[in-house]
Amino acid sequence: MTTLWNKGINATKTVEDFTTGKDRELDLRLAKYDVIGSKAHIKMLQKIGLLKSEEEKKLQQGLDEILSEISCGKFKLANDVEDIHSQVELLLTKRFGTIGKKIHSGRSRNDQVLVDLKLFFKEECEIVRDEVLELFNTLQKLSEKYKDVILPGYTHFQIAMPSSFGLWFGAYAETLADDMLMLRAAHSIADQNPLGSAAGYGSSFPLDREMTTKLLCFKTLSYNSIAAQLGRGKTEKALASAIGQIAGTINKLAEDCCIYMCPNFGFIKFPDELTTGSSIMPHKKNPDVWEIMRGNCNIIQAAQNEVSMMTTNLPHGYHRDYQLLKEVIFPALEKMHASLKMAKYMLENISVNEDILKDPKYEVMFTVEEVNQLAAAGTPFRDAYKTVGIKVNKGNYKFDGKRDNKGRITVSSLKHTHSGSIGNLCNLEIKKKMQQALF
Repeated sequence: MTTLWNKGINATKTVEDFTTGKDRELDLRLAKYDVIGSKAHIKMLQKIGLLKSEEEKKLQQGLDEILSEISCGKFKLANDVEDIHSQVELLLTKRFGTIGKKIHSGRSRNDQVLVDLKLFFKEECEIVRDEVLELFNTLQKLSEKYKDVILPGYTHFQIAMPSSFGLWFGAYAETLADDMLMLRAAHSIADQNPLGSAAGYGSSFPLDREMTTKLLCFKTLSYNSIAAQLGRGKTEKALASAIGQIAGTINKLAEDCCIYMCPNFGFIKFPDELTTGSSIMPHKKNPDVWEIMRGNCNIIQAAQNEVSMMTTNLPHGYHRDYQLLKEVIFPALEKMHASLKMAKYMLENISVNEDILKDPKYEVMFTVEEVNQLAAAGTPFRDAYKTVGIKVNKGNYKFDGKRDNKGRITVSSLKHTHSGSIGNLCNLEIKKKMQQALF
């Protein structure tokens, strides 16, 4: 196998296969970023005198051609080439001769792959951000659309107090705004240029790291060369934590939908084509989409622990263990994208049951309303609680509240006015919270 570090002795195929693992396959995801990093690097090399102007021009042309091949899906990693970095350098060497070998001056594969990953993770954070924002907007629209429709609230899986579909949808919107703060932090950690840290101890070449930082659109540098290498694993952990938070939100939403779709509840429905059936029970409409989403989100949440365990007890500097991080974080990101898109798609086709309260078992969830009315009129709270409780125990409790022209109790029938209650959802405030969290 062709390697950049070959000194005349090749590793055995058994060793090559074991140490390479899935790296070649996953490296293709980084091809674009490797070329972008190289373009900035050689521009800097020309400035400090390690490349002639005409050499840099040829190499830039060659890198642009490779970038075009990548975007068209024509770029391949040759069977006898170790990784993406080797492939790019070898292609330049074949096309332009020995000047292709100059591209690696002042770099190590350690800072080269770090640049690739940082650029990749930045872009992934931005894609996830946009997907979260789309789901957030969908939830806010649903919250406004159904803000007056009562939804039974449960605690301990027992009927508790009146909630609303507006409050339920809005809750997940606001939680996503909190999750966005975590994603913004992960983006900030990725948004630091490690190029020039080389193998972790810098270089004797007069590298212009500020120049490459600007060229690669990084916000700042990873200044300390060792700190730049210590970032390997930390960036993955931060990103895994961020998407784990989002996955935790989607996981709960998926579980709610599985429960609410159950005929025993019957709170929501989806078109038949968005559910699946049973091989022997013709009546079944299973929530398989939400169940797969729920499972995928659990896998995503496990990624942070996997990253933590892989990087625990390692001293500073590069270690080959870090290669395995891609096998954890890349699939987790794919599952995150799929889950966010599918959650939005499903919610765009949701139907809510506006007649839930026709079932008499939900009458008791208005007991607190009556207790509060009595307390507001001067009855001590504990006496009011006892009075209403006796009615419930005798089985003759009936909520004497306002109803709409269809005889339904709605949110407007109740006296909930404080911020964040069913009568005051604060969706505009939640939207501002999301806008402030964006990056």
